[in-house]
Amino acid sequence: MPENILIAIAWPYANADIHVGNITGSHLPGDIVARYHRLKGNRVLMVSGTDSHGTPVTLRADAENKSVEDVYKGFHNSFIELFKGYGITYDLFTTTHTENHFKVSQAIFLALKENGFLYTQKSMQWYSPTAGKFLPDRYVEGTCYICQSEGARSDQCDHCGNVLEPEKLINPKAKTGDGSLELRETEHFYIDLSKLEPDVVEFLRARKDHMRETVIGESLGKIESEGLKPRPITRDLDWGIPVPVEGWQGKCLYVWFEAVIGYLSASVEWGQVSGLPDAWRDWWNNPDARAFYFIGKDNIFFHTSLWPAELMGVGAQFMKIFTGKEAELTLPYDVPANQFMNLEKQKISGSRNWAVWGNDALTRYDADALRYYLTVNMPEMKDSDWDWAEFVARNNNELVANWGNLANRVLSFCHKNWEGHIPDVDPASLREVDRELLKTIEEGFNTVGALLDGVKLRAALSEAMKLATTVNQYLDLTAPWKQVKIDKDEAAKTVYTALKAIDSLKIIFAPILPHTSSRLHDFFGYKTPLFGEQYVEDIEDNLGSHTGLRYKGINEPQWKPSQLQPGAPFNQPEPLFKKLDESLVEEERTRLGN
Repeated sequence: MPENILIAIAWPYANADIHVGNITGSHLPGDIVARYHRLKGNRVLMVSGTDSHGTPVTLRADAENKSVEDVYKGFHNSFIELFKGYGITYDLFTTTHTENHFKVSQAIFLALKENGFLYTQKSMQWYSPTAGKFLPDRYVEGTCYICQSEGARSDQCDHCGNVLEPEKLINPKAKTGDGSLELRETEHFYIDLSKLEPDVVEFLRARKDHMRETVIGESLGKIESEGLKPRPITRDLDWGIPVPVEGWQGKCLYVWFEAVIGYLSASVEWGQVSGLPDAWRDWWNNPDARAFYFIGKDNIFFHTSLWPAELMGVGAQFMKIFTGKEAELTLPYDVPANQFMNLEKQKISGSRNWAVWGNDALTRYDADALRYYLTVNMPEMKDSDWDWAEFVARNNNELVANWGNLANRVLSFCHKNWEGHIPDVDPASLREVDRELLKTIEEGFNTVGALLDGVKLRAALSEAMKLATTVNQYLDLTAPWKQVKIDKDEAAKTVYTALKAIDSLKIIFAPILPHTSSRLHDFFGYKTPLFGEQYVEDIEDNLGSHTGLRYKGINEPQWKPSQLQPGAPFNQPEPLFKKLDESLVEEERTRLGN
């Protein structure tokens, strides 16, 4: 039976372009796992979108003297361009500024309220008399009262990682220059996470066997040391989702609370625009569905503790409010959070232009070359480092010299000597050395598949490259280039075996290297594509139509050994990868920081 697999990927803020650290942190690993499960024939729903709310977006709009709508739409379109270029196959990439997301988020709020997990409390917040309004947390900066670092926000210090009490911030100043600040009383809704703490701890302990140690350790450790404390879920804002309670005009749902709801609302929207309005329930009301959340390490606690707490808190009440039918919502199965990728031994910094920007890199390098390096260097268990010299070396010595050269030289040799046909060999006549190679490659589907299923993507790629090396070693031993001059029938067995191995490896590499694997698939003459197509469409919404990235999937089981038939025609091959000149290293390094 096919599995239902939800791939939920962190929503990028609409205030900055996406760099390679963001891509390898969440978008690429999510896409690799999604592609693997599609090849397995599983039912995959991969969703995300642009986080259009929150103060990072309004700050950017203020700085550029633009409307918030113009800012978020500009970045949203840039994100879609990037995902199409890299082949990040979202079933739907949407935004949080849709009527659907408003409705789903407000229904989650009301379900928590009706279940007794919300309460109101008055607190002190920084107010600007000059601007005549309360200032969001990111608008206020000062000195952290815990670690004494400058630039702490009124709600959090990024240096020490602690959540702060606004009234304790030292020397608070408005980032917008809105004059002197004063503390004033305001009222907000809080979610009482302490009531849900036992359930969250039980949830985490039940996932110890398959969640990463870094994720489980941080999550349980934080709860054990600090406990789950009540957190405010509303803010005095004029941009965002209105609080659905009479008398609370001028207040919106806090972005940390509503953004994670986007995984659910995007799934609902996908069903609507696909003409299958209830299909999302196959993932969200199904206890057998597996939900994977791909995020960076700075968002671990939100996804392992706060989001599960929200889901458990609403119980069956959300479905009753939203659909009229009672049902529980599916909890996360795994949160394979990656660590950070640095750049040339320094932290990536957009303000200093110390970054490899995703769209910019695509203007000079092929998508699969970038995907390869971002996977082989993925920061799964610890921080990694993008190094331009290593990028060029790995491209040339591994991608080109091993896998690319193997595929091109065998297909080209066969196309020339067997006139564009697979050698017409009786499989029963294969020699022991041929059968051993094909057995090794066939076992690779289980080995690599288990690693991909367990989100051990670096190890999966390493195993795939080892298999390619094994085929190269087989060719060194059998030497069909010499064999063909002496005994063409024996050479035919070698070439046939090598082609079968390469055709299988094409599938094994496909989740990581989809563009070149699809080209190789076409060279072999297959009529059914490996994957579906991506397209952009304008989706009608009562808040204003928005552009969405869609994927028309193919879920036919193709994660299996080669189906090549002896004697079948195939197409003229071309090199899959480009060798890079070493001079590119210094060229790229000179771009940094400028």
